[in-house]
Amino acid sequence: MIAARQYTWHCMATARDDNPERLVSASRADEEQGFELKLRPRRLNEFIGQSKAKEQLAIALEAARTRGEALDHVLLFGPPGLGKTTLATIIANELDVGFQQTSGPALQIQGDLTAILTNLRERQVLFLDEIHRLQPVLEEKLYTALEDYKLDILIGQGPAARTHVMEIRPFTFVAATTRPGLLSSPLRSRFGILLRLEFYTEADLHFIVERSAEVLEIPIDHEGAGEIARRSRGTPRIANRLLRRVRDYAQVRGTGVIDRTTAQAALALLEVDAHGFDEIDRRLLKTIIEKYDGGPVGLGTLAATLAEEEDALEEVYEPFLIQIGFLDRTPRGRVATRLAYEHFGIPMPGRQGGLF
Repeated sequence: MIAARQYTWHCMATARDDNPERLVSASRADEEQGFELKLRPRRLNEFIGQSKAKEQLAIALEAARTRGEALDHVLLFGPPGLGKTTLATIIANELDVGFQQTSGPALQIQGDLTAILTNLRERQVLFLDEIHRLQPVLEEKLYTALEDYKLDILIGQGPAARTHVMEIRPFTFVAATTRPGLLSSPLRSRFGILLRLEFYTEADLHFIVERSAEVLEIPIDHEGAGEIARRSRGTPRIANRLLRRVRDYAQVRGTGVIDRTTAQAALALLEVDAHGFDEIDRRLLKTIIEKYDGGPVGLGTLAATLAEEEDALEEVYEPFLIQIGFLDRTPRGRVATRLAYEHFGIPMPGRQGGLF
């Protein structure tokens, strides 16, 4: 029964992962890890955007430092690429404590989790990424560790087996997820601080692009940075990725300096339009408009037409389109909005009759 539940849990999580091969994917590609480390801020006052989350975190950090205690456990959730891992490292830096990182898929057996927990130092930060992919049997072992700083260890097998309770040092557990709905209620209740990260404003992304260009020593002007920021889908990871690609274009086909004209030409070549849409986004919207008269169309029908997984459409592609007002979810299905029609230059049905 447990094995079946673990398999189902893994399939649900894996089916929803974004495709890092997309240029505008918010998921981190393997080769980007070192690049992101170079650009990652180390202190909370260096972190751009997320003002509400930063304010809550600043208060909690100051209170923990004043009391000399471990910070309450923190759950960071929101779309990928918004800075959850960065905030986890900042928490450790602000508390001046050790930092250890792992992920849900990396923990396969109980011994893995036991070894990590029993080796934690006083008030250390343990960061678990993709906690929604943690196996249920390991999740249950976390409960007493998070609540009472105790770990139940089973010694022996069969009738001679006995349970031993091991004390572990007080620590701060920081978990990140892009799928908070997959977390069980008992697990969510163990977190004292829950921080939701939102898509970034264009102004914040503009500042981030200019800061990254300064760190990487990329010549860029204000308008060039603004053009990249506008097409970054509210996500710093995408902004930094586009900055690197535009830099290459500027060096090969331009003067080496990223200005607005160079940025526009580079992004047009990369097929990233003025709203940050790529081919998949455009195909999704045009399918609803051209094949289904703007909708409503059911998720299953749309997924079959596009040859995509339903979970991928619902959790990866749609959130940004809904956020900026190009797509609506209704009880009857997905509907393309007026902005979507205007984006493709297609007249919206019923406009002449004054219905819209």
